[in-house]
Amino acid sequence: MVKKTVRPVKVLFLIDSLPRGGKERRMVELLKGLLRHGGYEPAVAILSGKIQYEEIFDLGIPVHTIARTFSKDPRLFIRMYQLCQKTKPDLIHSWGYMSSVYVIPAAKAMGIKLINAIVANAPKKLGLSNKKYLWAKLSFPFSDLVIGNSRAGLQVYRAPAQRSQCVYNGFDFSRIPESFSAEEVRNNLNIPEGQIVGMVGAFHQRKDYSTYIRAAIQLLEEGRPVSFLAIGDGPLWKECAAMVPARFSNRIILPGLRRDVESIIQAFDVGVLATNSLVHGEGISNSILEYMALGKPVVATDGGGTPEIVENGRTGLLVSPLNPEEMAEKIAYLLDHPEKAREMGQEGRRIIETEFTISRMTERYIDIYKSMA
Repeated sequence: MVKKTVRPVKVLFLIDSLPRGGKERRMVELLKGLLRHGGYEPAVAILSGKIQYEEIFDLGIPVHTIARTFSKDPRLFIRMYQLCQKTKPDLIHSWGYMSSVYVIPAAKAMGIKLINAIVANAPKKLGLSNKKYLWAKLSFPFSDLVIGNSRAGLQVYRAPAQRSQCVYNGFDFSRIPESFSAEEVRNNLNIPEGQIVGMVGAFHQRKDYSTYIRAAIQLLEEGRPVSFLAIGDGPLWKECAAMVPARFSNRIILPGLRRDVESIIQAFDVGVLATNSLVHGEGISNSILEYMALGKPVVATDGGGTPEIVENGRTGLLVSPLNPEEMAEKIAYLLDHPEKAREMGQEGRRIIETEFTISRMTERYIDIYKSMA
């Protein structure tokens, strides 16, 4: 009896660009998971040349850059069609707003099923004045499946209930360094003795670093020997750095973008994520995943998908939006109750190990691909 050869499933991943963001990391981690699993032949197409996840070139898969003259270049419709003709994918998995819209004609003309994974946030309100909402609503009717990384996001975007699924982000525990030295972290970043609170995120409007810094100033004015790290970069970095009083410049530290984030988080006593709810709602934050995976209690802005991962009083504490006084109070509680903070951190790690691993995320996507290919 001749054994039938099973052809690998060809999946074309589309994304608008590839900076160092949560959605982009999620896509790269999924690509790695598919290659480890076997049976899949992925390829990637990027609508701009901005690639900060350079490791994508080490995966041994095709990476296409679709050239465009300007942001909404109509010739992208033709180039998407040509790319699909060339790669002949079984499935298209789009992670970007523009890529989802521009690939629709090609997907429909060639009978390729489209997985639309653009729902990665959960703002309080979305309306016709919001460009992302318009792109989403335009693409949903032509998508075979809409994926969000939080239930809150799918609800806010009003994704079609019968054609949508929530797939949570996954954390890759292999990213945790085998060796760790708190003293080395302190020396590297010139952190004085005492407890350490940290926030990791881009210095963009969607993150509320101003509330975090104000909370830090309040606690330092109480005479607490605590250091506050603000790790990341972006257009608001200088503005936030200017908020730090000279007398606290050795305690409120803004080291910029770091490649050793996991090592630094291991030195935290508390992990913080402050969100600007006026312009943004979190889906499932990768920063929170990292804090919890590394056993740190969390203080985070309430809203969006955050309550789906941070259980108030169990794995961390939720704070009202734009409220530095409440944030300072919740941070102080964890610093003053180290045993309770340790219990929250342990429970948070257990939840990540059971519900938010990269292998679980990959399995969910593989199940989806199997049902659609």
